[in-house]
Amino acid sequence: MKDLTNESVIHVRKDGVQFLQFRKLLEYSDKIIHCYTLKPIDIKGKSKDDENYKMICNALELDYNNVVIPFQTHTNNVDIVLKDSESGEFPETDGLITNEKNKILCASFADCTSLYLYDPVKNAIGNIHSGWRGTVAKIGKVAVEKMTKEFGSNPEDLICCIGPTIRQCHFEVEDDVKNLYMDAFGDESIIKKADIVNGKQKYFIDSVAAITKMLKQCGLKSENIIDSGICTVCNNDVLHSYRSEWNLSGRNASIICLK
Repeated sequence: MKDLTNESVIHVRKDGVQFLQFRKLLEYSDKIIHCYTLKPIDIKGKSKDDENYKMICNALELDYNNVVIPFQTHTNNVDIVLKDSESGEFPETDGLITNEKNKILCASFADCTSLYLYDPVKNAIGNIHSGWRGTVAKIGKVAVEKMTKEFGSNPEDLICCIGPTIRQCHFEVEDDVKNLYMDAFGDESIIKKADIVNGKQKYFIDSVAAITKMLKQCGLKSENIIDSGICTVCNNDVLHSYRSEWNLSGRNASIICLK
């Protein structure tokens, strides 16, 4: 398997499992544990008893019994994980935040954008699933505002790491989705015209640029927004990608936990 290590992430191989970790978050490895899984790990199940969760938790030296999995439905709903919260308690939820230790926040992806949030001052975390619907509904903004309300986070202290996702090079849409992005962000620079196919104009959307702009407007510092720079479609040999594999696609997992 090729190595995806770059200036933002490192490609780790441990105990037969491969995953990515952000260099920035590793600066706080005494307080948090995180990863973004690679093939052949496939997180399709909603149960923490899934053997894939067990494998990755064992590699990270985490207790898989503490895994918390939301039931993602492409909303902008963000919920707080409390000390007694368990998997199965978060229907129609695409983001989890907590300041509780040993709660393993999980989310699954196959081209959608993963957002890892960490507040090193208040010691709080978030794990956000931002598909295109969630992106235009600004789930990242909702998460920042919720961490500010629940934990007293200052957006200037927040770190947001953007995981592998479908990039502008492959995120081709038609007028309906393009218009939703324009309505949400009002920024033509995130949209590039593609070909006309069967009489329909196509467009390439830069969701990462849209999310980055939104996070800055929320008060995050530019230096605290770290992009993995990895396209799931371009790297579908090592990452699950719905656009590449359609109904055969598996799921990558993002995991973050306070020690």
